[in-house]
This record gives sequence, structure tokens and C-alpha cells, in this order.
Amino acid sequence: MKNKSLGRRAFLIFNYIFLTLAGLICLLPFINLLAVSLSSSSAVAAGRVSFLPKEFTLSSYQFVLKSSRFIKAFLISLERVLLGVSLNMVLMVCTAYPLSKNKKQLAGKSVYTWFFVITMLIGGGLIPTYLVIVKLRLIDTIWSLLLPGALPVYNMIILMNFFKSTPEELEEAAQIDGAGVLTILRKIILPISKPGLATVALFCIVSHWNSWFDGLIYMNNPGHYPLQSYLQTLIINPEQMLRIAGGDYTKVLAMVNARTGRAAQLFLGALPILMVYPFLQKYFSSGLLMGSVKG
Repeated sequence: MKNKSLGRRAFLIFNYIFLTLAGLICLLPFINLLAVSLSSSSAVAAGRVSFLPKEFTLSSYQFVLKSSRFIKAFLISLERVLLGVSLNMVLMVCTAYPLSKNKKQLAGKSVYTWFFVITMLIGGGLIPTYLVIVKLRLIDTIWSLLLPGALPVYNMIILMNFFKSTPEELEEAAQIDGAGVLTILRKIILPISKPGLATVALFCIVSHWNSWFDGLIYMNNPGHYPLQSYLQTLIINPEQMLRIAGGDYTKVLAMVNARTGRAAQLFLGALPILMVYPFLQKYFSSGLLMGSVKG
């Protein structure tokens, strides 16, 4: 800072203040959610909870973790992420790698590129998509949540541009040694493309985990809802959570109320993403930058 001009220092100070405030705006609601989930139902009902728990208790989490509906929805979302991200990554790699080649190496490249770009601009619509899922007999199955978005084109383009940035000399040397296309992809391109792969994998994980609308559409049985669809029904009708618990309603209400129970479930729903992000964050910036710029 000492070696910079007055204008530059003022700009940096403004940036630090602005980004700090923006970070707090994003973080404070989450802190409030955690404080509500760790507070007693009486303290929350009285409006005494802000950013620190009042009358600390784990009753809300004990209540949530005993709920079979929450556990089942959590496992369905976990299954969706594992299957969906695996499917996304395979299709993106198989599509992005050929499209990263020039027109001499891939005949008709422009046609294939526009074929995928058009899908980003024009969609089939909600009702036609639903009718396709019905005709394929995928309603109430996990595949109805996976197949409609099996190839995320935006993420594929990021990965394609990342593949373009890899040195062509590496592939040429491997071809001279007799390596085939699949060998080059598996042993050379993918190992040096970890930042790009980690970036699009993170996008896919967040997309699958946070998706709730398709669960409401394609699942007729509420017992098949993924976690976010289940939580969305609780936001609309919070008292449903306590009725599902069954047993003595008065006894349940003395331990938790709709707000504390909902806060605990929302926090647990966000926790897996918070745990995964630090492991992929080191690849995120470089992968996104290299994948968004051609060349």
C-alpha cells in the first residue's frame, strides 16, 4: 500500500470495505439461521434471537435427525448428486474434448457447436418436457431428475475452452508414440485438466443439490422428494413438519416449533455443500478463468 499512488490506495480501501460488507450481507442470514436452530422454541417465539443462540439447545437437531422423511429425502438427494454428477462429467468430457479440436480435426464442427448452443437459447418448454418424461415412464424415478439435464451445455463450454488451452504438443508427442485418442484423453488431457474438471463438477454438485422444482413436478409420491423439494414444502407449510412427527403434538411443540425445526433442516441441507466447497475451491478460480477465455 505504501508504494501505491493515493488514488490506487483509495480504490483498494473502497474495494476491501465493499467486499467485506457484501460478504457480511451474504453471511449474516446464514448465521441467524444457525442461531435460530440452536435456540429454544420459547426464545425464538419471543423474537429474542438475532445472531447468537438464546437458551442453547440441540433439541431441533435431535428432532430433525429422528425424522424418517428428512433422512429419506437427504439420501435421495445424495443419490441424485452421486449419479447426476457422474453422468454430467462423462457426457461433458465426451462432448467437450472433440469440440475443442479445430475444423480440420473435426469435420462439421460448426454444426455440432451450434446444435448445442441452440439448446441454451431455446427450450422445449415445461409441458412438452413433462410429457416426454411421462411417455418414457420415468415419473417417480430418480432418472426423471437426472436425464433432462444430463448434459449442462454451459458447463460443457467452460470445459471445452479449458481443453483448448492445453498444449497441442503434448498430444502430438503422444500420437508419435502410438497413443490413441482415448489413451491421450485418459492419461494426458484429464490429469492436467483438474482445475477445469473441479470447476464444472462444483457447478454440477450445487445444481443437483439445490434443485427443487423438478422434484415437485416429476415425483407424484412426496416420499420420493429430494431434500430441497421436501424443504420447500415445509417453507410453504411449516406446521406440516410437526404433524409428520406424529405422537404427542403438545410434547413435540414444547421441544421445537416450526421455525427452529425448519432452521435446523435448512442448515443441515446446506452443510454438505459447505463441506465440499473447501476441497474444490483451490481449483475454482483458475479453472473458471481458463475455461471462460478461448485460446
